[in-house]
Amino acid sequence: MTPRAATLIGLTAILMWSLLSVLTVATGKIPAFQLAAMTFAIGALVAFASFLFRPAAFGALKQPPVAWVVGVGGLFGYHALYFLALRFAPPAEAGLLNYLWPLLIVLFSSLLPGERLAPHHIIGALLGLAGTVLLFAGNTGSFTSGQIPGLAAAFVAAFVWAAYSVMSRKLKAVPTDAVAGFCLATALLAALVHIMVEKTVWPETIGQWLAVLALGVGPVGAAFFVWDVGMKRGDIRVLGAASYATPLLSTAFLILAGFAQPTATIAIAAILVAGGGLIAAKDMVWKKM
Repeated sequence: MTPRAATLIGLTAILMWSLLSVLTVATGKIPAFQLAAMTFAIGALVAFASFLFRPAAFGALKQPPVAWVVGVGGLFGYHALYFLALRFAPPAEAGLLNYLWPLLIVLFSSLLPGERLAPHHIIGALLGLAGTVLLFAGNTGSFTSGQIPGLAAAFVAAFVWAAYSVMSRKLKAVPTDAVAGFCLATALLAALVHIMVEKTVWPETIGQWLAVLALGVGPVGAAFFVWDVGMKRGDIRVLGAASYATPLLSTAFLILAGFAQPTATIAIAAILVAGGGLIAAKDMVWKKM
């Protein structure tokens, strides 16, 4: 697999994650950790079902402890912190702090062997950050001291996801099939937290069940597998900068579904994010065939 192909595969994770908000809204009032447990379990089960046709894939679960710490710590740690942030801090401010992770991925990639940050990578990431700030700017307001833990959780979550993504490159020898085990462990941990702190609420309609299934198959399933491919074999700097398209595309899908309204601010943010992504991906987009 060429780095360009792996990068394109990784980009599909961004498209799937952009459906996370609209699908989550469609699931109804399921508590956060219960939803995480259900969807991660679905993602793991779909992966394990594919193993039945590839028995050798079960061997991917035999990994050293460090791989499990990074995999489960990244998937469960990030989502636990993000859910905590949404519970104790305003969603807009929490989201803005959380979306530092694309920039952090670009910056952290310079620490990897053989990777080098060029000016256009940094410029692209900063333009994406500017577009994200603008996207959230109209929704921000004042916050109280009681919301500081939530804001801190969102900030730490950004570092956790960036570290997980970049460490995936360091653990390149770990096959992508191992992500199935990480998802199953995350589902079990989320279920444990759910039992401890939440009240169980099941979907009430077929549409809500289908939304849960779609989440498990896509944004909380296949997305982590293709992201792993992109991080391990693709251009990590391009993927980091392109990740700023996630909140923008998410907003676009919410508009199409009737949950949000189009504005001039969204249009300007789109130009900044798209321009930043093209600049960061200059080497790949304009590469001579």
